[in-house]
Amino acid sequence: MTSAFKTSVCAGFIAGTIDIGAACTINHVGPVPILRFITSGLLGTPLPQEPWVYCLGMVLQWLMSIIIAAIFVFAATRIPALLRNWIASGIAYGIVVYFVMTFVVVPLSRAKHGHVTMTSFAENLAAMIVFGLIVSFTAQRMRAKASSAKAAA
Repeated sequence: MTSAFKTSVCAGFIAGTIDIGAACTINHVGPVPILRFITSGLLGTPLPQEPWVYCLGMVLQWLMSIIIAAIFVFAATRIPALLRNWIASGIAYGIVVYFVMTFVVVPLSRAKHGHVTMTSFAENLAAMIVFGLIVSFTAQRMRAKASSAKAAA
């Protein structure tokens, strides 16, 4: 398994899981409605109230998060400054992810989505900035760990 793959999986799992918690906090609900919404993006609505729906939502969340993390990790292998300046790059990446998810991915999905209010904009943008920071921090730390392991060998 390559270092970039491990980093993408690790960053994706961490950021994706925390993102579910952020969505729960923002929407004042537990994870079930959030996971149902994610599943509805693939399957549409209505969805049955069954455990497989929630499990599929979590799997889809993690898959998307790993892919999003992998894009950053790939870019960071080509542009090392992204990891040297992981805070700025994480914030910038989170902003890009927010706009792509909100105005491209969700509208193209089968999920029923509402309009963006100023409050939802601010809350969800903040959540995606945290997502970007988690990805950039994880990538930076795992790269530093790999570099120190190589130097010790």
